[in-house]
Amino acid sequence: MNSLMGVFAHPDDESLLAGGVLAQHHAAGARTCVVTATWTSTSHRVPELADALDVLGAGAPRLLGYADARNPASAPDGALRLVDAPLDEAVGRLVAHIREIRPDNVIGHDALGQLTGHPDHRRAHQITLLAVEAAALPHLYPDAGQPWQPAALYAATHSQSGVGRLGPLLQSVGKTLLTVPDTYVTTTVDVSPWAAVKMEAILAHRSEAARARSLPGLLARLPEAARYEITSSESFTRLTPGPAPSDPHQLVA
Repeated sequence: MNSLMGVFAHPDDESLLAGGVLAQHHAAGARTCVVTATWTSTSHRVPELADALDVLGAGAPRLLGYADARNPASAPDGALRLVDAPLDEAVGRLVAHIREIRPDNVIGHDALGQLTGHPDHRRAHQITLLAVEAAALPHLYPDAGQPWQPAALYAATHSQSGVGRLGPLLQSVGKTLLTVPDTYVTTTVDVSPWAAVKMEAILAHRSEAARARSLPGLLARLPEAARYEITSSESFTRLTPGPAPSDPHQLVA
């Protein structure tokens, strides 16, 4: 199975959006890792992220080092918010990780910023699109390592018909619900064999699981059967670059 890099805005996004696929790839012996755009190494959520990645088999945290747009505690050292950071700088930081890891596949946020449209999710999507292309071009970021072109980029997403019980769960606490048309989804992966691992990783984000309105907190208080229904499949849209979806670098379905 091909190597896989996840690029997500916050600690817990990796587990919620692609924990099953990350666990699946690790179980098959593939190299996996996760780059997290916000929350710096001195913040309380990075040890939780480390625990979640250990559960998923995705190595140690890799951080871009920016602050969450909505949480000053994310950067006790005073780092810039991701949404305020110079685009060229942020892309360059991610290019360095891509060239170091040299992943076959990259997974990130969709253009909507997932169901709630968080501005950090949208910014991370933009940075990932640019970095995956730039990583292959030797004249861009020449000090960031040897060029590397991932074979495929996927955006984790939720379709109108596939959101299922997750939609009412978020709406019950007043959150928005942004879904994509069904035709936008190119790959849906049955991750039911890894649903328990995925849930363990979600709950490793202890500070979020303790909150009433966060998705980890909402899932933590559901019956096990309802959790399983929500977490047992993951949907993605294949974006450029790379060969057609029939190539060997596609996500396992």
